Amino acid sequence: MRRRDFVLLLGGAIAAPRALRAQQKSMPVIGFLGSTSPGPYSAHVAAFHQGLGEAGYVEGQNVTIEYRWAEGNYDRLAALAADLVARNVDIIAAGSAPSARAAKNATSTIPIVFTSGGDPVAAGLVDSLARPGGNATGASILNAGLLPKRLELLSDLVPQAKMIAVLVNPNNWTAGPMISEAEEAARTKGVELQILRASTESEIEAAFQFLAPQRIVALVVGTDAFFLNARELLVTLATRHSVPAIYEWREFVVAGGLISYGASVTAPYRLAGGYVGRILKGAKPADLPVQQPTTFELVINLKTAKALRLTVPPSILARAEEVIE
Repeated sequence: MRRRDFVLLLGGAIAAPRALRAQQKSMPVIGFLGSTSPGPYSAHVAAFHQGLGEAGYVEGQNVTIEYRWAEGNYDRLAALAADLVARNVDIIAAGSAPSARAAKNATSTIPIVFTSGGDPVAAGLVDSLARPGGNATGASILNAGLLPKRLELLSDLVPQAKMIAVLVNPNNWTAGPMISEAEEAARTKGVELQILRASTESEIEAAFQFLAPQRIVALVVGTDAFFLNARELLVTLATRHSVPAIYEWREFVVAGGLISYGASVTAPYRLAGGYVGRILKGAKPADLPVQQPTTFELVINLKTAKALRLTVPPSILARAEEVIE
């Protein structure tokens, strides 16, 4: 073989891997950081894919998604976020408030699109809703300020309740604001308030064991991705102990829970998917305002109400967007 031919062949051998890497890199990589488990979150991931598809991206065709799930253990989120950053993903989709904070702490350069409960400004995720600044934006589920409304609805539904308990996850930064809101709402309604804390399934069971001896009690389940993940357990325990409970998301009521009031939990994931697509096409997170829900839904399960021997006031029935019988 002539030396010139060898050099050309060698040059081609070197260029081939480079070309392959360039081709591989042409397919962007999304890091999806979830704080719970993939099974109970399947509807949310489907909504995210829908929004992504509407922006022109389909997993496996022109985009790759690397999933990281904390399985409800929020203390794992920092390491999972660091792993995505180390893999140099093009963008991080953070599926909850704890996930968003972990991603924000892990990188100031990789774009982040969050689906966050609570106030993203107070959480330090963005400078403002209209002008996020920095590397993060997304969709806020806007549960801040709704807990008092849920406590009021529950009090109207169970007027004989002398004590209302509020269940929060102490590992979620939103627990503090929720407790403050609950204390003010309880004073307004003139009911006794009991704060319960749970970050594991065994602690959820212990909370209901505490409630069991109470004769007249009702429960507000705080907003938290872990609670959504454990909704079957929460609904089962509320039924077993005959505790009227209100939740934020309709998924609890579909599972047999009594009542829910809040924004759709899947809609923000669709919006987030759309934002991820726009950023992959060149938009900057700093220029995309945080999106918020404009409507809230009240859902009630009449079968559960009957089992609890509760009469649903006509005022609540008239406001319900959905009644499960």
